[in-house]
Amino acid sequence: MAKIKPFRGLRPLPEKVKVIASPPYDVLNSREARIMAQGNPDSFLHVVKPEIDLSPDIDLYDHSVYQKGKENLERLIKQRYLVQDVTDCYYLYRQIMKDFDQIGLVAAVSIEDYENDIIKKHEHTRADKEADRIRHVDTLNANSGLVFLTYKARSDLKELAAEIMDNDPIYDFTADDGVKHIFWKIDSEYYIEKITTIFSQIDYLYVADGHHRSASGTRVGQMRRAANPHHTGEEEYNYFMAAIFPHDQLHILDYNRVVKDLNGLNPAEFLEKVAEKFLIAEYSSELPYHPTESHQFGMYLQGTWYRLTAKPGTFSPSDPVLSLDVSILQNNLLSPVLDIQDPRNDKRIDFVGG
Repeated sequence: MAKIKPFRGLRPLPEKVKVIASPPYDVLNSREARIMAQGNPDSFLHVVKPEIDLSPDIDLYDHSVYQKGKENLERLIKQRYLVQDVTDCYYLYRQIMKDFDQIGLVAAVSIEDYENDIIKKHEHTRADKEADRIRHVDTLNANSGLVFLTYKARSDLKELAAEIMDNDPIYDFTADDGVKHIFWKIDSEYYIEKITTIFSQIDYLYVADGHHRSASGTRVGQMRRAANPHHTGEEEYNYFMAAIFPHDQLHILDYNRVVKDLNGLNPAEFLEKVAEKFLIAEYSSELPYHPTESHQFGMYLQGTWYRLTAKPGTFSPSDPVLSLDVSILQNNLLSPVLDIQDPRNDKRIDFVGG
């Protein structure tokens, strides 16, 4: 059963929330983050991507990068742009993007649930990225990014959320990308007890996004547990921060693979190899192709977008892991055609968030 708890969140002042709020660290590269944060010293990008305040040629894993993140977080706290709640709270977080509307609970979730597979994972982590997040969490002594979890929707939680949303939110703003963010603080003992009890009846939580954040939050907790001879299990390091959304409201953006070469093939040879496992159709629009169905992929090659559709018989539809699009792409294209056997460590592949 899932164990969650309220916590004392460190939050922006309402008048500062829009200038502080930033995208997650892993959907921007350093160059993009520098541009987005330019002229805004209070952007949270200075905390989650602190290399933007250092030389452009800095090694992203240099010790000074993590120290700069800690320094920037402490500055925001010292200026009282970020203020910590005085009591343990849950938080209700609503995101509206065009026609999509999802409402989740921000809570502290248990690293023991992660260890015991109460929190289910579906992706392997990359060693370098996990090590990066471990150093970030450990140096800052904070979870500076949300793990995105989901659960099988329940009517009782929807009813509670509706009641809470009858109250005034503490934040309500639209970011520059058009996404509307609305946020409520839940400090009522009645609601806290009710929410905690309901989640204790939920069998599993699932990582929708944030495999590296959840792995690193767990690893830091394990390190601190091992170093504490008086460990009780109730210390803050036994939990990491997550936003938990019901499955029927999920809208997960694409997570694109960028491959740097064609493994010695020319474009015609590459397309011929791909066609063995996928139906290929040229996409005439200049706009990116976004799949509308499962087992479809958009591919950009030499200035042209293609729609790839996995052929029947190239994957096991009854296998819950092998039928995932990420598995189909790896097993039928990245590995056999491009010889990328370990996307976690292969330097020929990179990733760009949607």
